Amino acid sequence: MATKLEKLTPEQETQIPVIRDEFLRYGLSTDPADFEAAEQAVRDSYAVAGLSAPKIIIRLASPYEGAIGAAILNNTRLGENVRDQVRAQVRDQVWAQVWAQVRDHVGDQVGAQVRDQVWAQVGDQVWAQVRDQVRDQVGDQVRDQVRDQVWDQVRDQVWAQVWAHVRDQVWDQVGAQVWDQVGAAFYGQHDAGFLGWSAYFSRVCKLPGTEKIEPLARIAANCGWVWFFSGAAIITDRPRALRRDEQNRLHCENGPAIEYRDGFSIYAWHGTRMPKEWVEGRETIDPAEILKAENVEQRAAGAAMLGWSRMVSKLKRKIIDGDPESDLGALIELTLPGLREPGRFLQAKCPRNGTIVEGVPRVSDIDGLPIETVIAAQAWRVGDPQSEYSHPPVRT
Repeated sequence: MATKLEKLTPEQETQIPVIRDEFLRYGLSTDPADFEAAEQAVRDSYAVAGLSAPKIIIRLASPYEGAIGAAILNNTRLGENVRDQVRAQVRDQVWAQVWAQVRDHVGDQVGAQVRDQVWAQVGDQVWAQVRDQVRDQVGDQVRDQVRDQVWDQVRDQVWAQVWAHVRDQVWDQVGAQVWDQVGAAFYGQHDAGFLGWSAYFSRVCKLPGTEKIEPLARIAANCGWVWFFSGAAIITDRPRALRRDEQNRLHCENGPAIEYRDGFSIYAWHGTRMPKEWVEGRETIDPAEILKAENVEQRAAGAAMLGWSRMVSKLKRKIIDGDPESDLGALIELTLPGLREPGRFLQAKCPRNGTIVEGVPRVSDIDGLPIETVIAAQAWRVGDPQSEYSHPPVRT
C-alpha cells in the first residue's frame, strides 16, 4: 500500500478554507437551480456508479414536492422497473469508495484536520441547521396531510412525463410512502459537508479514486435534493430565501426562515423550528397557546419570541420572594394551563438575555431543602446547596 499522507504542505493547507467556503456557498445557496447542469451531473453520477443514465429526469420545486413525486414513482412501472431505487449505488457506493480511499491513503492527523475545518464547519451550518429542518418540516406536513393542491400539481408533473408508461397505479399506497422518500433522498446541496471534505482530497490531494465524488459535488453545486431511480430521477430546486441569525441559526422574526418557490416554508426562531401561526401572529397570539405546546424547545423558543415580560403579564403571577426586575431576581409562582397547581419559577434580569424565567422544583434535589427564597432558587439553578451559594456581585 502507498505511504499515507501524514502532513499537508503549506500550499495544501491554504486550500482548506477555499474548499470550505465553496461548499458553504453551495449548501446555503438561494439561486435558482441550474437544471441543465444538474441533469448532466445526475447522468455522470449514474455513469460513475456503473449504471445506465436515467431516461427521464423530472424537475420539481422543493423537497416537499420531490418526496411526493418520489413516492409516486415508487408505485409506477416505467419501462422494466422504475420502482428500483438506486441511491445505494449512485450515492452510498460512491461515498463508501471515497471514504475507503481516504482511510487507506490519509493519516489520522490530516483526516481530522480537513474534517474539522471543512466537513464539520460546513455541516454545522448546512446539515445540522438547514437539512434537518427541511427534512423534519417535510415529515410533519406529510404526517398531517399531503395537501390536495400540491399532490395534484406534483402528480400532474410526474404523470405528464411518464404517461405512456404508467399503468396499474395504486394511488392509495403513495401517501403512506412519502415520508419514507425523505430518507431515500440524496440531499444535494445539503450534503455539502461530506462532499466538500471528499472534494478536498480529490482536487487538492489528488487521491486515486476520490474523483468519483465529483459528479455528486456538481449536483450539490447546481440544485437541491435528488432521488435516484432505475430509469428515472427527480431533481429539485433550491430555496429562494434562507434567513439566519448572527450565530448562523435559522431565524426570521416576521416570516419563513426558509422559503421555496412553490411556497413550501420553514419558520424558525434562533434555530428552533416554529409553527407558522406563532411567527406570523406573534403580536397578537395568546401566550397560553405557547405554553400548551408539547415540544419543550418550541415552548422555550416561543416564550423568548414573545418575551417573558409579556408571557408573565398574561399569567397569574405571585411573587414568593425577591424582586423580578433585579439581577438576583425573584421566586415566583405562575398558573400555567394544564397544571393542577401553580408552578414555581425563578424570574430575573440577565444582562445578556434580558428577562429569564426558569422552572424550579419545590424541594431541591441538591440539599433536600424546600426552595422558599430567591437565593435557594439561584443556588439550585447552579447546582449548589443553599448554605454554600453566594450570588455574584456582577453578572455577565
